[in-house]
Amino acid sequence: MNTDLAGLGHLFVVFFLFHFSSSMVIPAIIDVTMEAVCPGRDECSVAIYLSGFQNAVTGLGAVVVTPIVGNLSDRYGRKALMTLPVTVAILPLFVLACNRSEVYFYVFYVATIVAGIFCQGTMHSLCFAYVADHVRPRRRAAAFALLSGVSAAGFVSGTLTARFLAASSTFQVAAAVATATALYLRVFLPDSGGVSCTDGDQACDPLLQASSSSTSSSASSSDEELSPRLPPHKAGLPSLSDMFTFLTGSLAMSGAATITFFCSLGEHGLETALLYYLKAQFGYSKDEFADLLLIVGAAGMLSQLTVMPILAPILGEEILLIVGLLGGCTQVFLYGIAWSYWVPYLSAAFVILSAFVNPSIRTNVSKNVASNEQGIAQGCISGISSFGSILGPLIFTPLTAWALSETGPFNIKGFSILCAGICTVIAFIISLRMRGAQCSACKKSIVQQEQA
Repeated sequence: MNTDLAGLGHLFVVFFLFHFSSSMVIPAIIDVTMEAVCPGRDECSVAIYLSGFQNAVTGLGAVVVTPIVGNLSDRYGRKALMTLPVTVAILPLFVLACNRSEVYFYVFYVATIVAGIFCQGTMHSLCFAYVADHVRPRRRAAAFALLSGVSAAGFVSGTLTARFLAASSTFQVAAAVATATALYLRVFLPDSGGVSCTDGDQACDPLLQASSSSTSSSASSSDEELSPRLPPHKAGLPSLSDMFTFLTGSLAMSGAATITFFCSLGEHGLETALLYYLKAQFGYSKDEFADLLLIVGAAGMLSQLTVMPILAPILGEEILLIVGLLGGCTQVFLYGIAWSYWVPYLSAAFVILSAFVNPSIRTNVSKNVASNEQGIAQGCISGISSFGSILGPLIFTPLTAWALSETGPFNIKGFSILCAGICTVIAFIISLRMRGAQCSACKKSIVQQEQA
């Protein structure tokens, strides 16, 4: 494992700093939004709709942009394309670092939408593809968990930093860290990917130069067992029909795409409703938001850096996916029926299990595509996740505003969160059916081999 990950330290630093800067402003953004849109109020439907509109437009743009960026990274290298989201992410942070007045807030709002189109999903898909370039398939579940754990560590560090900073200082520090991330990426990160480099060609891949030659050849031979599934003449710019065929070409890919969609729909439904729900139900403010997010981040970091790398070789990504989805269902429903201010903190602890979901899906995808299709495959999964992020706000924003309003037909403020939980339940059921289908296929294959 250590040999496979040789030379990935710079990627982990970039990923950590990227999440450190972006997560630092999350606890403060609700108060900034409420102060700009509805000053002096704890409930504001306008702020909820603005947030939902932002998520929907961002997701719509990311659906188109993320697969394209992933495809380009297969041709021109991960580093060149990774520079785009890292650089664009600086702009909205810089705006509020200058001023937090109403005018600056709306400039920040527009800049956040633009940045989100290029950042939402793109950075993750490129980093997963980067790791897949240099880690053998049988080790990728643990490697992807470590990468996700690094992002969780950045999230925890950023949230903890925000806990002790004033709002104005928070945005200034976040903008400075985002700038440092872009500079570090350009100076220190070795390139990876690109059609000019063949698998295992150390002359054109600096990271492989740092790895042992035996590990490189082992990873290459494992990848070469899969043939590219995009037609060679379409590899430059695949059409929508090519992408559809790419995603539906196997049970593993179609199942991963479907589970990703429902997980994303439920996740973004939860994100749309949760903070406004907690503010209206229990009077949460910046500090309480920061405490809750710290628990979420710490649980995810613990799970992905320690628990999942240990369990992945033993249980496999399919079982970990089922366990993670079960934990996610429990987490969301506990949020929705919270009867006291401390229940959301208990619910957040279930991230220890739900954190298994994304690395497990990404591992399954990476094992089912050729080495020169890692970028586009991960980009497609991120694009599907972004599509869920479009529908999530469109569905759950009016539900949240309706559930939190004083004119609602019943007093269940967590109603929209419970609806988001149903999406996670659907993903859980699909994962069970996939597991059953895979077991049936394995038994059938064994029987045929014995008969032969």
